[in-house]
Parts: sequence; structure tokens; C-alpha cells
Amino acid sequence: MLRGRRAGRRNVETAELNITAFMNLMVILVPFLLITAVFSRLAILELNLPGSSTEAAEPQEQTFQLEVTVRKDRLEVGDRNQGAMGVYPNLPDGYDYDGLATKLREIKERYPEKTDAAILLEGDIAYDTLVQVYDRVSVREEIEEGTIVRYDLFPVISIGDAPVTEGGA
Repeated sequence: MLRGRRAGRRNVETAELNITAFMNLMVILVPFLLITAVFSRLAILELNLPGSSTEAAEPQEQTFQLEVTVRKDRLEVGDRNQGAMGVYPNLPDGYDYDGLATKLREIKERYPEKTDAAILLEGDIAYDTLVQVYDRVSVREEIEEGTIVRYDLFPVISIGDAPVTEGGA
């Protein structure tokens, strides 16, 4: 009996795997998925954080260094070495972004080669405020012939903490 079972197994042929239908599916499916895939593009803004040096610069090294300080009640534009160039108190509906943009255009006309600026923020300033100020500092938008044209103002931006005012604010 034992021999009969073994003899029966020897006669069984192995079935071949037919993958033709699967290969046809892959040939169609892979290009279709590649064509319909949505490729996302990531945009990264490179920020330069200011150093922690508190030493005063030597007189021959002092150059114009634009700083835009965002406080809870106002926007300040100034030079790190010379001081304030403009203060823009909040309007009833929020920060005076138009006044800031106008002042930055004037500064760019005075210093056309200047490309860097620092945005200094007090604590508890909303992220949206930072984005609005960042946009005004980096780019100027004008409408020419029915289209919006963008011009670089100060595209190299550093972000840091605003110095504490005398009033402790």
C-alpha cells in the first residue's frame, strides 16, 4: 500500500503559474498611476538667525543694518547703529502695513544694494503678523498693465527677539 501512494505522486505534474493577466494589469496600472499622481512642490524659506554677539561694532565697520521691530502696539523701522527711522502706531483695524511698505520703498531707494534685513518680534506676536511683515519687507508688489509685478526689497531676512523697551513692555 505504501508503494501505491508514492507511485501516485510521481505521476502528478506541477501546474505552471500563468501570470500573463497580472502582467497585463501592471503594464496598464503603473503608467496610469504615474500620470495621475499629484506631485507636490515644497517651498522653503531660508532664514538667517542673528548672532548672540552684544559687542559694539567698530566705527569703520558700522554700515546700515535695517531692523523692523514688531511690538504689540506699533511697528518700528530703524538702523541698528543709528536708531529709529520711523514708528507706525497700530490703526483701529491692526498694524499699519501700508506705512511700513512705503517706508521700506524709500529705504530701498536710498540703499539699492542692500538686500538683508532683520525682523525683531516681541513675545506673543501672532504668526500671521510675522508673515505679513515678512511679505512687506521682502517683496514690493505693484500693478503694471493689469498684472501684479513683484520687486525684491530685502529678501535676505533674519528673525530675532525684539529688545525690551524702557517701559518694560
